Amino acid sequence: MNRLALVLGLVLLAGCATVKGSRVRSDYEAVDKTQVKRLVVVTQPLPDGKQEVGELWSLVARRYVNQNRDFIARSNVALAGSPEDASFKGLCVDNLEGVLWLSPDVRRKGNGVEAAVKAQLLRCRDGQEVWSAEAAGSWPSDDARYMELTAQYTGELGPEVSPYVAPTFRLLSATLDTLPRPQLNDEDVTEKIELGE
Repeated sequence: MNRLALVLGLVLLAGCATVKGSRVRSDYEAVDKTQVKRLVVVTQPLPDGKQEVGELWSLVARRYVNQNRDFIARSNVALAGSPEDASFKGLCVDNLEGVLWLSPDVRRKGNGVEAAVKAQLLRCRDGQEVWSAEAAGSWPSDDARYMELTAQYTGELGPEVSPYVAPTFRLLSATLDTLPRPQLNDEDVTEKIELGE
């Protein structure tokens, strides 16, 4: 019986994202909590070298931080290659205050996906890091818990993303749950409601 419990425990752990670490600036509460709320989400380089999968990553992350972390993520992009400017100043337009940068390492393996991510929240005004995290894991592509989500993103982005949806969501949700929560004022709340996510 103990052996069965151990095997089940190991199986459950194998399907979980491992957040290796995360950190938030020591002055977050005093500085960035009220100043870094409006974001652009950037995935670069492209996961598994595929534009569609990069778009999936950025879209999942944008929606997740809007729905679960109180940010106002206005846009998302997926870019090939390595960043020429690691502060992404060129994307800091239209009153955006931060860049949520996802740097993935993704590959298909059998009937699943192995993935790792280095994530950073950077301030637009000076390119300084506000938050960072690293996580990794391995998941099957077919997961009954994420069938509707897989259908939704496949419908939006095409059949190429289908095997990546469940693993991407599992990795990014665990990673993004370590983000701090910004403090929104009434105007921010109205803007967030208008985003509709």
